[in-house]
Amino acid sequence: MVDLSVKLGSLQLKNPILVAAGTFGYGLEFKEFFDISVLGGVITKTLTLLPREGNPGPRVLETPSGMLNAIGLQNVGIDGFFESKWPELSRLGLPVIVSVAGFTLDDFVTLAKRAEGRGIAALELNLSCPNVSHGDGSRCFAQSSEETFAVIQAVKKVFQGPVFAKLSPEVTDLPSIAKAASEAGADVLTLINTLPGMAIDIEKGKPVLPNGTGGMSGPAIRPLAVRCIWEVARVLRTPILGLGGVVSGRDAIELMMAGASAVAVGTANFWNPRAAEMILAEFEELISKKGMAAKTLIGIAQER
Repeated sequence: MVDLSVKLGSLQLKNPILVAAGTFGYGLEFKEFFDISVLGGVITKTLTLLPREGNPGPRVLETPSGMLNAIGLQNVGIDGFFESKWPELSRLGLPVIVSVAGFTLDDFVTLAKRAEGRGIAALELNLSCPNVSHGDGSRCFAQSSEETFAVIQAVKKVFQGPVFAKLSPEVTDLPSIAKAASEAGADVLTLINTLPGMAIDIEKGKPVLPNGTGGMSGPAIRPLAVRCIWEVARVLRTPILGLGGVVSGRDAIELMMAGASAVAVGTANFWNPRAAEMILAEFEELISKKGMAAKTLIGIAQER
């Protein structure tokens, strides 16, 4: 039998296939489709301090080789999550990483305090959501090395478990921002978040999404994700959780060879609720044929 186990920072995972924040609900909604405990881990929908209704609809649009979404962080709020979702989710027997987003540094600190001591596997800081205003309303935290550093450093002072930093590809020098996140104490870097995109209704002459723009995801951005992971892995030893257009076991291998220690399935969950299970099966089949353990894939492309 092939060894699928990997380490993602301090987390020991039975396999490297997870599901990305915002694409798998709170982790419970997909139970009717397959046994989600077979996965390496689950990342929850991003939580904010207070419940949010999100942006007006339509909020999702299919594009060639991908999808635009402008959900706007709809969620039950962190307190609602721990009251109504976490009791059942904690009994699934797999690592649960809770994603959170704040609009100020203090928001992130408060979110981290409320997550501390709950038994979650890790806390993922969504520093790069393109569909809501952050801070001064002009940009997300992950577009600034200084702001990225400040948020992570503050969170690490109040949260004892592993902290993931989810970064944006919409920057001129991602390795420098990734370095700031690492120096601030990030245990894992999540690469990459969606890219802002837009579609226009040519009959109405206005954007299709009421929000104007949305986050572009899916296979169309996978080559960008591979490049970003490869560039960051060249200069940093901080473990990387890779995501961006993973729709097959082959895609997962590609991101790991670029430098990711594990990968997360995102957009594929929207069109196939069993996508993560099927990707895991194909991943296992492919590395079995290669006669390789999963962890030996990590960063192979860095050596060539």
